[in-house]
Amino acid sequence: MNEEWKAIWEEGSDEERQILELALQAIRQRRERNSAFLSGFLGLKGEFVDENTYRFDVPLTPFMHNSLGVVHGGILATLIDSAMGSLINRSLPPDRYAVTTELKTNYLRPGKGQRLRAEASFLHRGQTLVVMQGSVYDEQDRLIAHGTGTFIVLKR
Repeated sequence: MNEEWKAIWEEGSDEERQILELALQAIRQRRERNSAFLSGFLGLKGEFVDENTYRFDVPLTPFMHNSLGVVHGGILATLIDSAMGSLINRSLPPDRYAVTTELKTNYLRPGKGQRLRAEASFLHRGQTLVVMQGSVYDEQDRLIAHGTGTFIVLKR
């Protein structure tokens, strides 16, 4: 396998080398922050905008593109779900966590450019069920996708 990695690095396309770099980034991020490998592949680094809004600013990479050269719809849904999940889980006490029970996504225009921004906010916070919304915007602040999600709050 090491020979195959070496051959891709030396003879592969720029996109193939970038995918290898993303794999290393995912492993590094998993080791440093105990995040999911997918978070590392996507380059997710989030921040609170305020106590009820969470945001990711994400660089677009070949990993995210479909065969048409635009961001894959599943990636857009993942960005929405990840922003919502990050907001709720960072807002809960340490003895609780939340997971997605339902996700609805509307795709409004193709994801293109160099970066996307995903934002999430609360619609309803119950003791057990939390309903949230999330949106993905392009560099011109145009809405690319919008979604809602329901999360169940569980005890650790």
